[in-house]
Amino acid sequence: MAQNQPTPTPGGATSTATAVITDNANGNAASLYQRISQDPDLTQALFRQALQNPLGTLEQICRLGDTWGLPVSVEQVKAHISTLDDADSKQWLLKARGGL
Repeated sequence: MAQNQPTPTPGGATSTATAVITDNANGNAASLYQRISQDPDLTQALFRQALQNPLGTLEQICRLGDTWGLPVSVEQVKAHISTLDDADSKQWLLKARGGL
């Protein structure tokens, strides 16, 4: 196999394609976080829900992403929040992880 060529994966995709999809999903998580954080009522509702049903909240965030054309997985949401330098977001993530 030539150097600098994408490496095929078992599903037929290439590692380059996988990287693009991953980068896009990570960008979606950031865009989704920004959109949610701009709506204080939604942010509060999700935080309150996380206290009672953390996994349900993460799933709700993923549904919002699907609705808004920003599809993400639960793992991508958790990964994005963990990179933020924001005490409130990290507190929310701790609550969400505690229920998982």
